[in-house]
Amino acid sequence: MSVRHDRRVRVQGRPVDSYPDLAPEAERGTVRRITVVGEEILARPCAEVTDFGTEELCTLIDDMFLTMYAADGAGLAANQVDVPLRLFVYDCPDDHGVRHVGHLVNPVLELPDPGSRRLLDDTEGCLSVPGAGLSVPRTDRALVRGLDKDGRPHVIEGTGYFARCLQHETDHLHGHTYLDRLSHRDRKNALRQMTARHDEILTRRAAKAARLSGS
Repeated sequence: MSVRHDRRVRVQGRPVDSYPDLAPEAERGTVRRITVVGEEILARPCAEVTDFGTEELCTLIDDMFLTMYAADGAGLAANQVDVPLRLFVYDCPDDHGVRHVGHLVNPVLELPDPGSRRLLDDTEGCLSVPGAGLSVPRTDRALVRGLDKDGRPHVIEGTGYFARCLQHETDHLHGHTYLDRLSHRDRKNALRQMTARHDEILTRRAAKAARLSGS
């Protein structure tokens, strides 16, 4: 999932007149190692965040933003940087060209009723499955209720590609990757893709991390 930018931007669900190419949090961040499928932390549910407004939580969010950008991601969950907390960050467009940027703590995903939902098959990747991409069915709309780093409530709605992102990141917090939604054959295919491209992807990430950290 690559980041695509547009002039129309919503930050924490609210429209803004202008916004930089990288979220301001990234300027304070440090790139962390991204966990890889097969590591135990990615396969267990994350714990609720109970302490808000702390330096530790703010630093984690800053680091997650920079780590996401260094890996050319559109979203990143906390367990992908080896922290088992219910938190994700995102910088992702929807299908109408609106860029959505923000973070959500203790998110709860709500999907449309089965009778009104529409499933879309589209290629999906994951920063914890570097180099692989396969088609995954997701609903075309999603709503997530959660909190920000200071404990203030937020409701984030997404359509299309952004709805996919919200579902993907919430899955992580339940201990699932998109591989869990694939058939056995497709999962093996994804793992083969990852094996073939793993070193190439990590080399590219390291180069971009160095550029961002030095800017």
